Amino acid sequence: MLFESAARQKPFCDMNKKKILFTHSYFLRFDPKQWETGRPYAPLGTLYAASNLREHGYDVSLFDTMFARDPREIIDRIGQWRPDCVVIYDDGFNYLTKMCLTNMRQAAMTMIRETKKQECLVIVSSSDATDHYEKYLSEGADFILIGEAEQTLLELIRSFDQKAFDWISIPGLAFLKSGAVVKTAARAVMKDLDALPIPAWDLVDLEPYRKMWIGSSGYFSMNMATTRGCPFKCNWCAKTIYCNRYNSI
Repeated sequence: MLFESAARQKPFCDMNKKKILFTHSYFLRFDPKQWETGRPYAPLGTLYAASNLREHGYDVSLFDTMFARDPREIIDRIGQWRPDCVVIYDDGFNYLTKMCLTNMRQAAMTMIRETKKQECLVIVSSSDATDHYEKYLSEGADFILIGEAEQTLLELIRSFDQKAFDWISIPGLAFLKSGAVVKTAARAVMKDLDALPIPAWDLVDLEPYRKMWIGSSGYFSMNMATTRGCPFKCNWCAKTIYCNRYNSI
């Protein structure tokens, strides 16, 4: 059962300074149109989540899948860094993460399965996982972060520090208990965006991004976010992270 498997993560429960490996499930090579366009942006949403945990004392690292060829490449990174927890945290600011969704979902599922073989806790945050949390849990994910997730992730990680495994009290979670799916109360979206630290840009190797942008466009572009959400209702867009709220700094 999940409660038992989570408790068996002995490094995660016992170490003073836990090591959290962040990654995401957007593989540019699996999106032929965007690979040809050659204008990738680093996973800004992932970097926000990593920075937030680091500010609260956790040791964080990033496995950036943007230019990876195979989701199984995460195995080597886990072997090198030996994290206690792997967080597959997609970039909610990048609409491209909603393209070629079948390919990216399959990649995420592969990373979940391979990570569990390495005896790591697996946490997933994405618009697709929010929509289909049962599928991700059935593939072996321990927790799904529902909706906007920085605060939910911090509370979840802290629960292991405090050995307080009453996860039902944490808003914005889905997990298994005795084989049944449990979904906790919804978490309210953030209003004070300045409460989050600056994204952890130091975790990203920007040179491959620069090289591809120069080759495709003759210049290099990076992204930033001063707002969250969108007031519109495009049919193709996933609204599960920020709903129809629109907040600005």
